[in-house]
Amino acid sequence: MTACSACLVFTLHRLLLAIGVVFIAMLGFGYYLQEVQGLTPCPMCIVQRYCYVVIAALALLAAATPKACLHKTAAWLSVLIAAFGAFTAGRQSWLQWNPPEFFSCGRDPFSMVNNIGIGKVLPKVFAGHGDCTAVDWTFLGGSIANWSFLVFTASIIALLAALICRRCGKK
Repeated sequence: MTACSACLVFTLHRLLLAIGVVFIAMLGFGYYLQEVQGLTPCPMCIVQRYCYVVIAALALLAAATPKACLHKTAAWLSVLIAAFGAFTAGRQSWLQWNPPEFFSCGRDPFSMVNNIGIGKVLPKVFAGHGDCTAVDWTFLGGSIANWSFLVFTASIIALLAALICRRCGKK
């Protein structure tokens, strides 16, 4: 059985490398918005940052090895973490479109983000005090949460497509 044309261009190894680079760029842009533009991240933004860090680390570590089984494992773990990131970004987008009357982030675990160990060690990067319902920056009509949702969703689709292609072509 021959591999489809997409498999020939986008191997799982290349895709993991690309996702790692894109997610590091997303983290860098978030840090730029925070430090240069003066935007304050909210707890949901910080949860998304955690997802970006873990996926970038998984993807780059897997891409650095030639073992296909590690590529597949990293891809599946990245899909799961990206699904959680997409859920968080989607929830934040929903809160921005339908802000509640009394509390911004809701009564959920997102407000506990600042008490996680790394939030205390690196508070500039992993502490969120902003309002989850505030839309402080937009690009092409989408908020940061909207774009984050799209990036997580696109990575899920690309990874699943690569995993399915990998099965069909036995590459």
